[in-house]
Amino acid sequence: MITVSVKWQKELFKDVEIDTTQPPYVFKCQLYDLTGVPPERQKIMVKGGLLKDEADWSTLGVKEGQKLMMMGTADEIIKAPEKGPVFVEDLPEEEQAVAMVLRKKYPQFGQLHNGVFMQQDAEECWTQILYTLSQSLKSTDSSEIPHTVKALFGIELVSRVHCQESGEESSETESVYSLKCHISHEVNHLHEGLKHGLKSELEKASPSLGRSAIYLKESRINGLPRYLTIQFVRFFWKRESNQKAKILRKVDYPLELDVYDLCSDDLRKKLEAPRKVLRDEEGKKLGLKASKNATDSKGDVKMSDAEGSSNGSGEPSMTASQEGGPSDSETHLTGIYDLVAVLTHKGRSADSGHYVAWVKQESGKWIEYDDDNPIAQREEDITKLSGGGDWHMAYICMYKARVAPM
Repeated sequence: MITVSVKWQKELFKDVEIDTTQPPYVFKCQLYDLTGVPPERQKIMVKGGLLKDEADWSTLGVKEGQKLMMMGTADEIIKAPEKGPVFVEDLPEEEQAVAMVLRKKYPQFGQLHNGVFMQQDAEECWTQILYTLSQSLKSTDSSEIPHTVKALFGIELVSRVHCQESGEESSETESVYSLKCHISHEVNHLHEGLKHGLKSELEKASPSLGRSAIYLKESRINGLPRYLTIQFVRFFWKRESNQKAKILRKVDYPLELDVYDLCSDDLRKKLEAPRKVLRDEEGKKLGLKASKNATDSKGDVKMSDAEGSSNGSGEPSMTASQEGGPSDSETHLTGIYDLVAVLTHKGRSADSGHYVAWVKQESGKWIEYDDDNPIAQREEDITKLSGGGDWHMAYICMYKARVAPM
């Protein structure tokens, strides 16, 4: 770690740290925080020319206390809301009651430290909100999770539980609201982490052995939602220090995610026809001929995203279209999803730091929401929030399903 100063326009930023174990792109992201100049617009003079994103610091000759020159224009400023932020304590009593309802429902989110609310886990908050929503929509004579919540966010898993020692085997089914990307030294990409997350070991009583034994649980997706939530398991309990820690490892994730190979055989069969339609539609755009069975006598099939909802099993729902297009009863999931939102955590500590949301607009543009400060971003920069240093790193990703009108 070395410390430098950076001259940009009329400003001089002193004591800017460079982690030489990380690529220069991380340093550029730090400067973006300070200046508002996106990394791709930064021109930083070093030995041999301009600083490149993936250069090796050891070859650049940057020394402790050196002054670096940077050129580049700051990003466009998104128009702030006409109504400024209002703090909870300034709201009328009845509105304060509404604003504090989460902490009343779940007291753990109301913990204070030195009179300030403590940072809480974003994924835990998201899960609690979805659970509360599902419970509030539940009919009085039914214990089933409401169809709407399940179709939007529910993931059905089918699992094989096997004990190698005793030969016992059973199957289980469960519904969850997110997939876990487990991070280890073997995981470099989201897909690898998801595969790790669908396998686990558990210890439980074995009837045939008459004692506890280790079982291997292998899960497959048996029902997909309209919006697929993925959590990067970056926080864990460190036994030797008896405290929560954060995994900083870089894990890449795609703008387009295909979960077909994570699905059960039954679900794969249901996805095959819609995926064929998708391939043919993409082929048409490239000027290729469609497969014979991809369309029927009703005419051409058009692709859309998840504007038509479908239920958790991959089957279509029966709600009629509101705009004259194909009704939801004519749409099917494909197992292919597009990234529409990322929640990042910035900082090395598990008990502090800063959460920021990055959201794709209907226009296709991305906006970074840093508290009440919206900033326009380029799509190619969104996948760079993959970790590996002090910069923002993805903690939760949300993907939106592509559906095929059939």
